[in-house]
Amino acid sequence: MKLKALIFDVDGTLADTEEAHRSAFNCAFRRHGLDWHWSSARYARLLAVAGGRERLKAHLDSLRLPSREHDALAGRIAAIHRTKTEIYAALVESGQVPLRDGVERLIDEAARANVQLAIASTTTLENIEALLRTTLGPYSAQRFAVVGAADHVRRKKPAPEIYRFVLRELDRSAPECVAIEDSWNGLTAAKQAGLYTVVTPSDWTRTEDFSAADMLLPSLGSLGIRDLDTQLDRQGGR
Repeated sequence: MKLKALIFDVDGTLADTEEAHRSAFNCAFRRHGLDWHWSSARYARLLAVAGGRERLKAHLDSLRLPSREHDALAGRIAAIHRTKTEIYAALVESGQVPLRDGVERLIDEAARANVQLAIASTTTLENIEALLRTTLGPYSAQRFAVVGAADHVRRKKPAPEIYRFVLRELDRSAPECVAIEDSWNGLTAAKQAGLYTVVTPSDWTRTEDFSAADMLLPSLGSLGIRDLDTQLDRQGGR
């Protein structure tokens, strides 16, 4: 079998997490006494910025506040993001964020076929662990040979650094692996790392440009390991 590893993005790919993230941000704003509120439309635009802390900074910069007020709020971003992470974890652990269609089946199929599993995400390790623990069981993180998270790299998606980190940790070459993504940022990062990339858009990313995807599917419901192995064989024969 040519396929050696599946590398999953998390937010929007393993689960449609973005509404929970949006709710957690808005709750964190209230707890910190801020009058900020991210509507669905506003949050959709902010998704072009990878990373929660980075989205907070982008929002703050867009307010065009006097420099003293801006700098004071910038100094609070880390604390606001910590609060948001705690709130998000509680939402996930309450069962409000199920896996997307076909995800668990594909993970199980990969394990049976001795295909390694990995994660390449720009969210925090805490967010990843909360989602895996709640949806796949208390020891589910151990099913993934590598979990690449925000703190492992300097530049987030669409930079390819997180995928290159995961490939190094797996000790695999890009032609042996498949990336599964849901966004243009993720697709761009994976392709720059040389990976065959499957995209399953979420409700938040359906209007993005996925013309560079090797496979574009509404979900992972019908995708199998054999399908991916066949596609990699074809790629290798070019």
